[in-house]
Order: sequence, then C-alpha cells, then structure tokens
Amino acid sequence: MDTSDLRIALFSGNYNYTRDGANQALNRLVGSLLGKGAAVRVYSPTVAEPAFEPTGDLVGTPSVGMPFGRGEYRIPTGLGAKVRRDLEKFRPNIVHVSSPDPAGHAALRWAQDWDIPVLASVHTRFETYPRYYNMAFLEPLLIRILRRFYNRCDALVAPSQSMIDELLAMDMHDDISLWSRGVDRTIFSSERRDLEWRRSLGLEDDDVAIVFLGRLVMEKGLDVFAETIVQLRKRQIPHKVLVIGDGPARGWFQDALPGGIFAGFKTGAELGQALASGDIFFNPSITETFGNVTLEAMASGLPVVAAGATGASSLVTDGVTGRLVPLVGKKGAEAPDSEGLAEAIAPYCTDPALRKAHGAAGEERSMEYSWEAINQVVADTYIRLIEDRRALQEAEAAAEAAA
Repeated sequence: MDTSDLRIALFSGNYNYTRDGANQALNRLVGSLLGKGAAVRVYSPTVAEPAFEPTGDLVGTPSVGMPFGRGEYRIPTGLGAKVRRDLEKFRPNIVHVSSPDPAGHAALRWAQDWDIPVLASVHTRFETYPRYYNMAFLEPLLIRILRRFYNRCDALVAPSQSMIDELLAMDMHDDISLWSRGVDRTIFSSERRDLEWRRSLGLEDDDVAIVFLGRLVMEKGLDVFAETIVQLRKRQIPHKVLVIGDGPARGWFQDALPGGIFAGFKTGAELGQALASGDIFFNPSITETFGNVTLEAMASGLPVVAAGATGASSLVTDGVTGRLVPLVGKKGAEAPDSEGLAEAIAPYCTDPALRKAHGAAGEERSMEYSWEAINQVVADTYIRLIEDRRALQEAEAAAEAAA
C-alpha cells in the first residue's frame, strides 16, 4: 500500500478558525498528504471569518461556543446527518481524530461501526487545564475519560518522546509513535533579528528582552511568567519583557506585567522578525505536548528557559541550549517554581556570551526538524493500521470459511 492509496477522514476541534500550534501542524500534514496523492477530508467547526484558509477540503461540524470566557474556541457537538452522509460518500479507509471532544468520540464510534481503523494524535495536555480555572478536582475524571477514549483507538501519535512517556505512564495506550514538529526556516532564523524594529518598540540595543510567545490564555502559564518577572525585579536583574501574541487574558497579563511591551499577534515574516529580535525565550507552560514556540525560538537563535515538562524537556538540552527548571509539588499537581525559573533566567540577562553560545547551540539543534520526514511518520502509521486491519479481517473470514 502507498500513501496515494490513503483516504483519510480527519477530525479536528479547530482546523482553521483560530490559529494555534496544533492546527498549524494538522494543515501542514494535510498539505503533505495531498502532495503525495492521498485523499483527505477534514471535519471541523467552521466560522464566517476564520483565522486562515484551510488546506484541503473542509466540512463543517455542528458546534457551540466554549464557555468560561473562551468563546473564541468552539466545541464540536457531534457529527450530525450531513457529516455522516459525507463520510459514507467519501469512504475513508482511515479515521484520524485530533481532539477527544464529542465529535471525536462520535467519529470513533462511527469508524468502529464501519470497521475502519482509527489513529488519534495528542496535541495538548487537556487533563491539566482545570488547574488554571480553579477546578483541579476534575483532573482525575478527565484522565479516566481520556484513557477510555485513547485506548479505544488503534494507535496514537504524540509530538515528543517526553509526551509519549507520559501517555504510557498514564496507561493511555501501548502503541504510540512519535510525530514530531518541524520549523519553517524561511520564517525563523537568527538572521531575522531587526534592531530598528526593537527601537520602534522602545527597546534599546543593549536591552535584554525576555520573550513570551503564544496565545494569551491562563493555561499557557501566564501567572508563573508574571511571578518569575516579579522575582527578577526583586533581584534587580536588568531586563525588559516582550510579549508576542494575543488572547482573552491579555488584560490580566498587562496588569500583571507593568512596563511590559505587548507587540500583539504576529504571523509569517513579522513573527520571525519579532521572535529573533528578542534575547531570551521563556516558556513556563506545562500543557504543551511539544512546544512549537520553543522550537521556533531555538531556530531564531534564542536561549530557552522552560519548565521541565513534556515538550520542552525533549527539545531543550539543559546547560547547552538553555535551562530546564524542574517542577515542584506532588505528582499530578506539579507546577513550575517561579524562584527557580528566575534563578535560571538571571545569568542570561547579564552574560551576553552565554546568551550567544546557548542561542547558537539551539539554532543548530533546530536543524534536525524536517517537516517532510516528520509527516511521513503519520502516513506510514496510517498504512500500518490499515494493513493490520485488513490482515485481521482476512484471518476472520478464513476462520469463518473453515468453520
């Protein structure tokens, strides 16, 4: 079987209506598959004005706005008659679910009814989200729901070895492949550094800018970032804060970071310019399964200081490309330590040679990540699951005939 024989039904909770790292990876995957002759049909909530044009054919699924002040995201409520008719007409030979939402559960049941294998991709640490909304008591329940969902799939793919290890430890599945992430070198490079752009924001050439990049939502560790900056200020460590991104928690973040420079949402060449124009990349999040922004910062020549959680721990080499700061607390409720993070960041603020050396090492390490080779892993996994299912069907048919 070849990639061109694949007929993939891909289910996403957010394929293109709001830009994030997960849907950027999914769109790149679809582009790669289409380029190799595969047929792909994407099923996801749609809106009148999406963040970007989708790659491939997109079919809207029923959905409602997410509660808790997160209305920019939508929850797929199921498949609906239209989607089911479209699926039957499309006749997929593999189903890919990228989010354990109601539509993902319904797609899994549909595939099982039609005896079609299912691959699930893991893009975020959903079970950790309640911690950021004063509902940590829900975490054990979420883990049980996720375990049941993922174990009903035929296999999983996850974007970092650290995330695979975490999934294995939580007994989410025993067949998990590494689907890493790549970086666009036409956008992210240390050569994109622009002193004029920095000056336009009020950054002097010798200012050391600590960068936050991502959606401004609490689960990205905004509180830990702000607490760490407070620790640096108490120690009178010279620095500036540069925030690249936007989101519903922007007001909270601005209040927590007086004097911070908020550059707003950036994409493409503007994003590459902004990121390379920083000096230190600080990622306190523990919810990422990979950390696209961490890889992009490395490719931009910035040393990285990150919480030692899934994703970052597979990218950052402690003491070589940056610093990894261990989480503290009991297992299942561990969190980054702002004092430890401040201690790790401080030397980069005062030692230009250290910043340069670790930034250059990170840029060199980022060269290992090629999108084409990475996406072929998913295509190969599709093919393996289809061939395994066909072999099982043939064996069952032969057994029935013999009986």
